[in-house]
This record gives sequence, C-alpha cells and structure tokens, in this order.
Amino acid sequence: MQRTTKIVATLGPASSDQHTIDKLVHAGMDVVRLNFSHGTPDDHRKRIEVLQQSMRTHGRTVGVMADLQGPKIRVGKFAGSKIMLKPGQRFILDAECTLGDSERVGLDYPELIEDVSPGDTLLLDDGRVVMDVERIEETEIYCVVRHGNELSNNKGINKQGGGLSAPALTAKDIEDIKVAAELQVDYVAVSFPKSGGDLRLARKLLHKAGSSALVVAKIERCEAIDNLEDILHACDGVMVARGDLAVEVGDAAVPALQKKIIRMAREHNKFAITATQMMESMIHSPVPTRAEVSDVANAVLDGTDAVMLSAETAAGDYPVETVNAMARICQEAEKSSDPAALDRHFLDRVFTRIDQSVAMAALFTAHHLKVKAIAALTQSGSTALWISRLDCGVPIYALTPDIRTRYKVSVYRGVYPLMTRYAGHDRDELLFEAEEELIRSGAVEVGDLIVLTFGEPIGQAGGTNTLKLVRVGEHRPV
Repeated sequence: MQRTTKIVATLGPASSDQHTIDKLVHAGMDVVRLNFSHGTPDDHRKRIEVLQQSMRTHGRTVGVMADLQGPKIRVGKFAGSKIMLKPGQRFILDAECTLGDSERVGLDYPELIEDVSPGDTLLLDDGRVVMDVERIEETEIYCVVRHGNELSNNKGINKQGGGLSAPALTAKDIEDIKVAAELQVDYVAVSFPKSGGDLRLARKLLHKAGSSALVVAKIERCEAIDNLEDILHACDGVMVARGDLAVEVGDAAVPALQKKIIRMAREHNKFAITATQMMESMIHSPVPTRAEVSDVANAVLDGTDAVMLSAETAAGDYPVETVNAMARICQEAEKSSDPAALDRHFLDRVFTRIDQSVAMAALFTAHHLKVKAIAALTQSGSTALWISRLDCGVPIYALTPDIRTRYKVSVYRGVYPLMTRYAGHDRDELLFEAEEELIRSGAVEVGDLIVLTFGEPIGQAGGTNTLKLVRVGEHRPV
C-alpha cells in the first residue's frame, strides 16, 4: 500500500549534504521546505542543486517550497544576551533602547506602541513569558510580568487575541519573492497573512518576477481565522501553522481549528499542510513520543494533504529517522479510512464546471469498480487535485507534459506525478503513451482496469471533458 499523505521536510544545517538528502529522498520526503528566515540565497540554491542530483539518483519527484519570514515582531538584544524575569516584576519594552537589561529591552518593530493598549496581554518567546500592559508613554510600553522565564535576544512577541498591524509582506519578503522566482520553487508560503489581499499581492509579485509558484497561506493570526473564506479564495493551499496560532488564540483552541481549516480547505479544493512540533522530541531522540504519534495520525485522519517537519530535519540529530517514523505513522493511520464516507460526500453536491464534474465521476467510478488506478492526463494539475479532495482508496496518477505541474502536484494527498513523453495531438497515441508510462512506473500491469481522464482537443489546459475506462494492454494504436 502506497502512502497517500505527503511529507514536507525542512532543510537546514543538519540536512544539506548530499548523503543526508539522498537518505531523506529515499525515506519518502515529498516536498522540501526552505526557511527564508535563515540562510542566504546561495545556501538555498546549493540545497536545490543537491536535491536535484538526489532526485535523478532515486527517480523521484520532490517539490520545493520557499517559506517567507514575514513580520516576526521581536525584542532587541540584551547586554548579557539574556535575562531572567520573575512574576510581578515590572518591565519596559522601549523602542529607543539599544541594549537591554533586567529593566527594559528594545523593539525591532516600534509600531508595536501604536498597536497595544493598557490591559492587553503580550506573549513573548512563544508564550514562555507573559506580560500585561500597564501603560504606554511615548516610546515605552510599561508591563507587569505575569509568567516569568528566561528571555534572550530577538525573541518573538505576540499580542493575545491578535490585532498587530504589521503587514504580511515585509521589504525582505518582497526581495525574497524575487529569489524564490529565480530558484523556480514550486510553492511560496506567506507568513502571517490577515486576509486574501495579502495572498493576492504575493501572487502578483510572483507573476511579476516570472513565477507561477502556488501560493500557500500560513494560518497563524486571529485575523486569518476570521477571514478564512477570503484567504481560501485567494490561495492555492493553507498551512496550519500551529505555533504562532496557538499563542494568539490559546493552545486549547488549536485542535478544533486544525480540523476546521483542513475541512474548509478540502471543500474549497485547496491543499492543506499541518505544521509545527509534530515530532519535536525527535530533534534529540531516535523515537517519537506516543503523543507525537497520535498528533501525526490525527492530522492524517483530519484529511491533511501533508504533514511538516521543521527543526526535526533542519537541525535535529535524527533527520532521516524522523522522516521514516512519520512515513510509518501516516501509512498506518491511512488504513482507518471510512469506505462509506465517499458516497455520503456525494449527496447534495452541485458541480458547475465540466472538468470538475469529470473528476468527481472518475472518483465515484474508481471507488465502486475497485479499479487499479486513476490516471489524470493534465496540463495544470487541477483535475488531479479535484479527484484527491475525497478519499476513494485508489491511487491517482497525474500524467503531465508540463515539468512545473509535475512538481506542484507532489504535495496533493494521494497524487503521484508522472511525466508523459508524448507531445502530439492524437488521442489514441496519447492514451497509449499514458498506459505505457503507468506500466513503466510499476503502477499497473497488463490486464488491470484503470480510469483515464483527459481533455479534447488534446493539449488544451483546463479542458478535461472525457472519462474512459480502459483495460490495460487491450488496445494498441495501429
């Protein structure tokens, strides 16, 4: 049984050499994440070059995602690198402070002074330090520590309940979009979007830079939850970024929000990635905790397209073991799918597009005839995405002549990309080549029943209008 849930793994200092990337690809990494909060454009370029060599070696397709840093609001630096804060202690966030001490620290985002009011709660270092705002005087925010802890240089600041005015795309992000376009990445993740407008701007900047990368909205602000419908209309996929989201909405609210975001993404025909601390203990341990196993499995059961690893593979001691463990957990969780759920999903569904209707017909037919595979001959990958929004237990092969589409579909749950070598316009030749490619890849054998979807006239993007049931090997062009 093939694993249908995809694995996104972050590359970093622990996973940038050829040997480690080879092992990650072999272990089942489907998408590489390049964290633009760290590293230089040359660092990212070198990692992509190493990955490309590894893909050639293993014959696998691995997508590349650039994750923009976004407006991470942080404290400044301390004279001694860190301080200890105690409950009840008074502390000042001072926009004009150069080097902090036990009484005050600077801000890298002076506009925070305009965004807070007395009575607001600020969470520093992902909530490890909690402060209540007492008053604001010119460039200073006077606070009282509610929960103390160690606070070191450049730790992040969140406002409980959201409401910070920082734009989703910073000057650095706008420059990084140009880098992402130059590197020909397949996905660009936008950090801290508030509304669909942030995603539309990112897409406009990508197109201006010559990129057709898919736009991923990282859901990590309260405002993003309120504007989820608008965001889903503007993006290609969402990432449930549970770290900052938990700080803003409270950790207890995140599990239900995760289910809601994934469900809405699938309803809108968008892909979903579940991220943050999924296998955190494996940064230093060769085995996951039972809670982490349950967390990954539950994301799979929620219907996520992909699960993501961050520090576990970027800086951890066991990057390959972590991917292996995650793949094993996903595969086991996928055995729990409900075969009757698909029929229920079809009740009262209305389709307004021909290509989407064909995709759903292929799904329904494959489910009830128990075919060996669904093969979507696709220019853009849209048909394969639509088919993958419901689980029918049949592998979906996206056969495409477009090299960029081949990589973009690598994040879709249950979709496996294959390149077609045929670039002509004869239908029978195309279908023959599709069968041959499926046989070459080991997906099917002669005699297997498969469902094919394609568009006529051949080669027209967005024109899927035909479904054909084929017994592999029965027909050969004359």
